Amino acid sequence: MNKAVIVKAKRSPIGKKGGILKDLRCETLAATVIKNIIEECQLDPEEISDVILGNAVGPGGNIARLSSLSAGLPVHVPGLTIDRQCGSGLEAINLAARFVQAGAGDIYLAGGVESTSTEPIKIDYQDFKVGNLEIIKRARFSPDEIGDPDMGVAAENVARKYHVSREDQDSFALRSYQKTIQSIQNGNFYDEITPFLLTEDGCETRSDETPREKANYEKILKRSQPVFDQDGTVTAGNSCSVNDGASIVLVMSEQRAKQLGLKPILSFIDSQATGVDPNYLGIGPVAAVQKLLAKNQKEINDIDLVEFNEAFAAQVVASTRELSIPYEKLNVGGGAIAYGHPYGASGAILVTRLCKEMQNRNSKTGLATLGIGGGIGLATLFERYI
Repeated sequence: MNKAVIVKAKRSPIGKKGGILKDLRCETLAATVIKNIIEECQLDPEEISDVILGNAVGPGGNIARLSSLSAGLPVHVPGLTIDRQCGSGLEAINLAARFVQAGAGDIYLAGGVESTSTEPIKIDYQDFKVGNLEIIKRARFSPDEIGDPDMGVAAENVARKYHVSREDQDSFALRSYQKTIQSIQNGNFYDEITPFLLTEDGCETRSDETPREKANYEKILKRSQPVFDQDGTVTAGNSCSVNDGASIVLVMSEQRAKQLGLKPILSFIDSQATGVDPNYLGIGPVAAVQKLLAKNQKEINDIDLVEFNEAFAAQVVASTRELSIPYEKLNVGGGAIAYGHPYGASGAILVTRLCKEMQNRNSKTGLATLGIGGGIGLATLFERYI
């Protein structure tokens, strides 16, 4: 079996919905990052086996193919788009690594992209025919008889079932804000972000839009009111925002990377997806991580760093307690509560962050994991390439 390695990982700045990236469609976001990777690695586009991208709320069609052509890649590079909702970007990387392991190809661009600012409005055709026009706010993930709660309601369900208090959530969120601001001040995101030219003012940026260095997040968290249940604990302050962004990694076979003189960053070891009760979807990472570790004969203490998507503080606190993940290993450079959650891209952002942090900290093993709409957990294990 061929060894799959990650040679380069880049991302766009993360923008708010309707914010700095609002005029850029999915294909433009992804194509800009693709071109940056090709340029930095001096990669011959003719050699690329495929472009695999995750996307959750885009216009449909094959965003990966559109992005590939928009980036100027040769027409023979096909493009594949997958949807595992907010796990899509990570699953795209997993799939590319599996293709490399199987010998299907040697060079893949894989990750995810999301433009919530340009998300199309969807309507139910049956309602349209009878003249009762109703906008579909989101896709259905589970049959009604099982339960298909909105993400925030599911977070409240997790908070109640696993006894995660408002104080627990706010405390976790504050750490996320503090670590993210520290990373910005240290320039820790700078190299991983592709510069973007903003059409509105003609200026270039490589800074995430949501984090505010001068904000008093303790005060913001205290003032935040429950959003999904007036008697609940999940607030805007301890939840992620809705965002735009793209993140893509260069996945290669170890042999081809060596032939091209490219130094790998991480080795792909294994991945695991598993289902859980959709009413408690945020707890999905627990089952996925447990299965992944058992399959690879490892324990959580063997993992040096964990990147966990922070859709809601409630689910992260509950899951990390169940998995006994110490906070000093978790999202060490900040997380999505602070810098944002561009659904289809977020899983790839976790890997991009692992690439940076595992190098900075000389870590041996890293784990990326998410809880996903419909009740799915996804986890991927990496090792630093030595």
